[in-house]
Amino acid sequence: MPDPKFKDVLVTRFVNSLMVDGKKTIAFKIFYDALDIVEKKMKDNELSPLDVWKKGLLNITPAVEVKSRRVGGANFQVPMEIRPERKVAISMHNLIQFATKRSGHSMAEKLAAETVAAFNEEGGAFKKKEDTHRMAEANRAFAHFRF
Repeated sequence: MPDPKFKDVLVTRFVNSLMVDGKKTIAFKIFYDALDIVEKKMKDNELSPLDVWKKGLLNITPAVEVKSRRVGGANFQVPMEIRPERKVAISMHNLIQFATKRSGHSMAEKLAAETVAAFNEEGGAFKKKEDTHRMAEANRAFAHFRF
């Protein structure tokens, strides 16, 4: 179902990930408040806050991940491509996870700060994506163990 304000299914998926203990109205309030804060922070930018959030989410979306495979008594970190749905889920999870770890007063402020950081290609979630890609690149020699 699309969300009530922007009529976007991606927003609803994100709010469902953000939701704790089934409190969806609170999760929607946190998300919309975060977008209002993003709008205040990014006044000089011509993009709407929703576009800033989507671009930030795109910036922290990983293309590959490593999975452990046991081959002949040894564990190998095998790089694998990620399905498109899982890419989005991982990026949403990372954005929420690193927003929670940030210092700030409310979750809306933390989420806004992490969104702006992701838009500018910095912050914890972007660093996690870069680390994942670096690990996949380092273990590229074991790609033939994929199945």
